[in-house]
Amino acid sequence: MAEKSPPLYQGATLGVLTIALSLATFMNVLDTTITNVAVPAISGNLGVSPDQGTWIITAFVVATAIAVPLTGWLAQRFGEVRLFVACTGLFTLLSTLCGLSGSFGLLLLLRVLQGAVAGPMIPLSQSLLMSNFAPDKRGLALAIWGMTTVIAPVLGPIFGGWLTDNYSWPWIFYINIPVGIFSILITWALLKNRETPRQRRPIDAVGLGLLIIGVGALQIMLDKGNQDAWFGSTFIVTLGVTALITLVLFVIWEWYDLHPVVDLTLFKSRNFNVAAVAITLGFGVYFGGIVIFPLWLQTQLNYTATWAGIASAPVGLLAIILSPIVGRNLHRIDLRVLVTISFLVFAVCSFWLGSLTTQVSLWELVEPRIFLGIGIATFFIPLTAMSLSELPQSRVASASGLLNFLRTVGASFGTSLSVTLWDRRATLHDHHLVDHLTSANPVFQQALKLLHSHGFSSLATMGIMSHVTMKQAFMLSTNDFFWLSGWIFVVLMGLVWFARPPFTPGNDASPAAAE
Repeated sequence: MAEKSPPLYQGATLGVLTIALSLATFMNVLDTTITNVAVPAISGNLGVSPDQGTWIITAFVVATAIAVPLTGWLAQRFGEVRLFVACTGLFTLLSTLCGLSGSFGLLLLLRVLQGAVAGPMIPLSQSLLMSNFAPDKRGLALAIWGMTTVIAPVLGPIFGGWLTDNYSWPWIFYINIPVGIFSILITWALLKNRETPRQRRPIDAVGLGLLIIGVGALQIMLDKGNQDAWFGSTFIVTLGVTALITLVLFVIWEWYDLHPVVDLTLFKSRNFNVAAVAITLGFGVYFGGIVIFPLWLQTQLNYTATWAGIASAPVGLLAIILSPIVGRNLHRIDLRVLVTISFLVFAVCSFWLGSLTTQVSLWELVEPRIFLGIGIATFFIPLTAMSLSELPQSRVASASGLLNFLRTVGASFGTSLSVTLWDRRATLHDHHLVDHLTSANPVFQQALKLLHSHGFSSLATMGIMSHVTMKQAFMLSTNDFFWLSGWIFVVLMGLVWFARPPFTPGNDASPAAAE
């Protein structure tokens, strides 16, 4: 007979625990975007080029992506509470050391280590939240967890730009210190006597090695592909072939290994498959928009990093309001309906953003971003619940880890492919527009005469026309990207209906379950 579990926390105690776990997730996700706007300052201060500076982002993402699938194995080996507290503590310590680092090489190494300990934090925070909420309140737990993963990427560029401009770049790491300490102290105080069962399992060294090589090669290929002309580069081709071979071998090895480092048998669950595909593709397209939107504002409309972040930030307003409501009602509404609403909103807002012009006002930028919050509130939470349906509590950490790994890979693909598409479509549109700048075009001739009448030389006039043409080309390219995104979301609306109700947890999902 199994040992009786302690009673679940209630009221203020549960609220404090929820805040502690959510803040750790917020700190983790924030670190994936807060460094983006600080790269020029870090590069200049540490004496490297901006291209080299971007490796502090790549190093963190690669290490995180590799560590996330290990969550299930590590949690079984050391216990979810111990692992979460240890990872949060190391993350906080490494954040401090990143701020203190005086050389680029040291900072790069610390970012790799920081990413490695960051990997298990998000799935573990989700698992610990669910296990400490009553079964009928777990939708609310998912809602709270989901809000942190939505708001942090939006606030990251704003915080990073403001701290870098008003203080110095090390402060983008120092702000993690009080958050990390609070999360560690509260989580350990409340959960140290509620550790999950531990099981000593041999480490799958071959699988782990294949995972590190495959994901590492894939992430570097995605990060450097556009810069190195993709498969026109021998380096990129080598990385692609390496990633393909090692990841195929990884899947084969893990499927037949007795103690796999990643539990691929989760894909035997129909609902997990549907949710995994939907969240990988959906988040990849959505994240591509997060990257393209501020990039377009800063490079083509002359927005500062701070104002570009402000234009993006309203995406979280309705998400904050609606996420708890969605979470409380997950058991009352078919999850497929909620996700369909999400993709419908994403599609409509994408088509909306795809109709903007270069004369767009700040409010016209903000308005569709506000409504995107509806889609976000009905995206992460229902899909996460769908992925975990019919799975026992003992497999939640593994499932959450694998799902977050797929989400990270989706974001990587979305970012790289979106930037590539955006650049190439802009080049294509620029060529088409330039073809019309001839003496036979009366509009072009009238524009030249107007500029000449204001005292511009012929050389200056052509420079202005070239700038205007390029600006319009990127506007058309941005429109293309969002229209394509909209149609992808329309297709995904049909995908979720392949999931099969009921969307309830397995028999041992309750913390008090005995086995």
